[in-house]
Amino acid sequence: MGMQVIIAAGVAFLVSALTGPYWINLLRRLKFGQKILEDGPTWHMNKQGTPTMGGFIFITGITAAVAVVTLISSSETPDWRPLLMFGLSLLFAGIGFVDDWTKVKKKQNKGLTVVQKLLLQIAAATLFITLLRVLGYCSGEIYLPFIKVTLLPSWIVYLAFAVFAIVGVVNAVNLTDGVDGLCASVTFVVAAYFAIELYASALGASAAFATAVCGGLLGFLLYNKNPARVFMGDTGSLFLGGTVCAMAFVYDMPMIMVFVGLIYVLTALSDVIQVGYFKLTHGKRVFKMAPFHHHLEKCGWSERKIGFVYTLVTAVMCALSLLFA
Repeated sequence: MGMQVIIAAGVAFLVSALTGPYWINLLRRLKFGQKILEDGPTWHMNKQGTPTMGGFIFITGITAAVAVVTLISSSETPDWRPLLMFGLSLLFAGIGFVDDWTKVKKKQNKGLTVVQKLLLQIAAATLFITLLRVLGYCSGEIYLPFIKVTLLPSWIVYLAFAVFAIVGVVNAVNLTDGVDGLCASVTFVVAAYFAIELYASALGASAAFATAVCGGLLGFLLYNKNPARVFMGDTGSLFLGGTVCAMAFVYDMPMIMVFVGLIYVLTALSDVIQVGYFKLTHGKRVFKMAPFHHHLEKCGWSERKIGFVYTLVTAVMCALSLLFA
């Protein structure tokens, strides 16, 4: 199992790193350039036209790693968890791709409607949790980390909780993709945390999926680090959101996402606070701009500083979770 974990990371990194230039050139030829919001930070306008949908870079690497690990797996009893995790990630990537494609076709920064996205995401989450239960991979318990209390809700209540958590976290990860390398760096650390926990729980095949995510993101960061040559787009960010949720539910500790994914949670919360306060006060704002990383930009923080601090916070939260959760 230990070798599979290493192989998965290596294959995903090499494939992502080597295919990156191909994907960037293809997206340029297809004129899949990012449209920048006019009310965003003014210095982001120089990113206009940078290829988007670059999530295909790490998706390709992770796909190759999953294929290789599946082929070399010698277990007589098949473990469907890695494929379920990969499947959920791909479903969300598909939703993101439709959204990205719609933006490109309309030549604006608006894709699917909120209702369309929400319905598709609810359907994907419901399918995933149902399959986990049918295959016996879901206990139906909700463990509260740090305070170490376990709740035992009915199946319907658990399903509603799970769908709400998945849709919420996926969209929070999506919001975190706002500056160069940010979402990829934070999610790399989160995936590394789950790789350690899954491996320690004797879920080696699932840990290999997590290390594949790490390897794919490292390869992607070669092109997405500041100044970014490519953006992951909703195709990539929704894939990663699905990945984080899938790993948490396979680990059977979904509430841990609140802690290891604290940056996602705070990013989404800043957006909710900004919108809610704006509506309540008829035009006043709490932050200079939301999500909060854009507020920091307007306060003079560089994209690299934001990426470093957010990644460091995530690393600290993951370390605390490893030690005390």
